[in-house]
Amino acid sequence: MEFVKAVPLGVILTWVIALIIGSTGSTGGQLAIHNLHMGDATMLWSWPLFLAGTGLAWGLLVMQR
Repeated sequence: MEFVKAVPLGVILTWVIALIIGSTGSTGGQLAIHNLHMGDATMLWSWPLFLAGTGLAWGLLVMQR
């Protein structure tokens, strides 16, 4: 159940950090920030950052149990 709660937190963390770093045109090195096209919308995204953020949120939620 904690993992289900951690995924939206990972998405929010990823979106905010990718927006801050990617808005300058940087790819963030190992973060590999790129434009993700969803239909007519485009947003900055990073899969490595999403996995790390979700793992961090999941770990914090498990520790609070």
